[in-house]
Amino acid sequence: MTRVQLSRRHFVAGSAAALGGFSLGFHVPFQAKAATAAAPAAVPEINAWVVIHPDETVVVRVARSEMGQGTLTGLAQLVAEEFECDWANVTTEYPTPGQNIARDRVWGSFSTGGSRGIRDSHDYVRQGGAAAREMLIAAAAVEWDVPAAECRVEKGVISHPGSGRTTTYGKMAAAASAISPPAEVQLKDPKDWKIAGQPLPRLDTRDKLTGKQVYGADLTMPGMVNAAIKACPYFGGRLAGFDAQAVTGMPGVQRVVQLDDTAVAVVAATWWQAKTALDALPITWDEGPNRDLSSASIQAMLEEGLDAADAFIGTEMGDARGALANATRTVSAVYAFPYQNHATMEPMNATAVWTPERCEVWVPTQNGESSLAVAAEAAELPVDKCEVHKIHLGGGFGRRGNFQDYVRQAVRIAREMPGTPVKLLWTREEDMLHGNYHPTTRCKLTAALGPDGEVSALHMRISGQSILASVRPEGMVGGQDPVVFQGLTADNPEGSFGYTVQNLLIDHAMRNPPVPPGFWRGVNLNQNAIYVECFIDELAHAAGVEPLAFRRRLMANHPRHLAVLEAAANGIGWSEPPPEGRHRGLAQIMGFGSYVAAAAEVSVTDGQLRIHRIVAATDPGHVVNPAQVERQVEGSFVYGLSAALYGECTVSGGRMEQENFDSYQVMLMDSMPAVETIIMPSGGFWGGVGEPTIAVAAPAVLNAIFAATGKRIRTLPLKNHDLA
Repeated sequence: MTRVQLSRRHFVAGSAAALGGFSLGFHVPFQAKAATAAAPAAVPEINAWVVIHPDETVVVRVARSEMGQGTLTGLAQLVAEEFECDWANVTTEYPTPGQNIARDRVWGSFSTGGSRGIRDSHDYVRQGGAAAREMLIAAAAVEWDVPAAECRVEKGVISHPGSGRTTTYGKMAAAASAISPPAEVQLKDPKDWKIAGQPLPRLDTRDKLTGKQVYGADLTMPGMVNAAIKACPYFGGRLAGFDAQAVTGMPGVQRVVQLDDTAVAVVAATWWQAKTALDALPITWDEGPNRDLSSASIQAMLEEGLDAADAFIGTEMGDARGALANATRTVSAVYAFPYQNHATMEPMNATAVWTPERCEVWVPTQNGESSLAVAAEAAELPVDKCEVHKIHLGGGFGRRGNFQDYVRQAVRIAREMPGTPVKLLWTREEDMLHGNYHPTTRCKLTAALGPDGEVSALHMRISGQSILASVRPEGMVGGQDPVVFQGLTADNPEGSFGYTVQNLLIDHAMRNPPVPPGFWRGVNLNQNAIYVECFIDELAHAAGVEPLAFRRRLMANHPRHLAVLEAAANGIGWSEPPPEGRHRGLAQIMGFGSYVAAAAEVSVTDGQLRIHRIVAATDPGHVVNPAQVERQVEGSFVYGLSAALYGECTVSGGRMEQENFDSYQVMLMDSMPAVETIIMPSGGFWGGVGEPTIAVAAPAVLNAIFAATGKRIRTLPLKNHDLA
């Protein structure tokens, strides 16, 4: 047994790094004006976060990426709240990562992942809004020759009650831009919020509804050409050869480009011409050393890890092994979770223009600074000679964060055509075959049950892949991946274990098949919730105790975990019999700093599952936009239930088998249950919203299926099981 004990700081630092957060101790500089890359002089900025136009339009700069989760609106609300402007005048824009570097990273992190968009930046963006407000008040006070403390502001109108004078932000913007920012500002108590905390409509909805919003796949530029690409589909394989002459005379074709020994691209006037030529291009692949890799061989690797002597310890209390060895009654089960693909609706794409002096990239990215670093490397230019322009994402889910392969490819192709804009767009098949997949794991759980049904010991052995070992090895701690234990560690602000067991051991046998893993929305919390919550349900059944009552026994020391569980149970009417033919299941967990629970109501008729209703309770500490939290929770169930019902990537012959949505199905609208959201912020902390609720979707439904059928489903997806 490898005993690497994780401190709380180590876990938080490793998790934050892995999921796109700051490193601990990172300071966002407040003096926005110490920069040379300021906004255009015609519209002077107040500070890095706020620009005011003469017509009173307030531009809030948002560094985090918008990919459907509402971060753009939420962060703008926080700035506007402290800024005291008229929300009707607010719009947003992305600063560029190049500007951020030039200005000593005044906007902080550009990474958007791990449900950290708001919770990791709420403090300093609020300070930015408050500072801008004070600078405008100070400018008015100077003009009026009155003390700034006597001035007031409301909805962008500054007033001096003593003299009756008023002015507006737009009129004072130029003068305010010359004011030194205050050294300190006082932030509002959330109970006094007027803009933040309100269910305001999202700022990006109208453009999306009217088609005005441009995604990367939509982008057009004068003189632009298009590229389609194929990379070796075999894990560890390479490009052996191709016959460019076979397609050079096809319509629109301008160039055939080899990218190292991994891929080949065709550049043409239109993307369809490029794809058509690429499909006709004779290509030979070297299948590499993993030709015999299959789902069965990977499963065997993980199966061996379930009983291996050596494992990394994530949580240890008491003597679980000794207590289990001496127990008179034990219960054991093995669960498994498959590979999953991000399957974003918008495939990977980027548009690049390269010259020997400069490179610019337009890209939907979860991490603009990472995109910039990769672009500069591929361009073989200094970072200050490159720039990245962020575009709204048609889905991210972790795929567009740490993984910038499409940016590198676009720049490399653009280098073959200096000065010409080149848009690279992957096909759906390319996107499916070259993902960084949610890793597969197996889990063996063994518990000791006493005569009254008390749990005296629990050993939870996870066997499977480490994301950090592949993607961010610098986040490993003594060879251990702390992110594996999401939601399973004791007293952890990111995700603590919600049950008290006197003798507890949770460990990980690391087994890394040659399939590239990645952060997939919800990451390891998804399978960990299934393993824990379904096994707790098994223990309740074995003890002959009603599932909610059984959980209550173990949760006395975990009031916030219990509060969301009770809320979900009460919301679905747990204490009352369900409608005839329907059955219910529960699940709870803490992850990404938030406490979440779900209660599901299902029926199974002639083997056909129907999920009728789900009640979800969420405590994220603070809520910036309750309407958006509701939508995020609903969307989480679409994502989580799609994975539970259909999501599975299988390996055969050293490559993935699923290449499109015909073999990688997602949930359709007519299968989606009604979702009722209970938001119960308890204050005192900032948790995430976009990811944690995904984790309770599957276990709540699986426990309801057991109640309906008596069948315990321990492997996903459900499409592989007969529920009759």
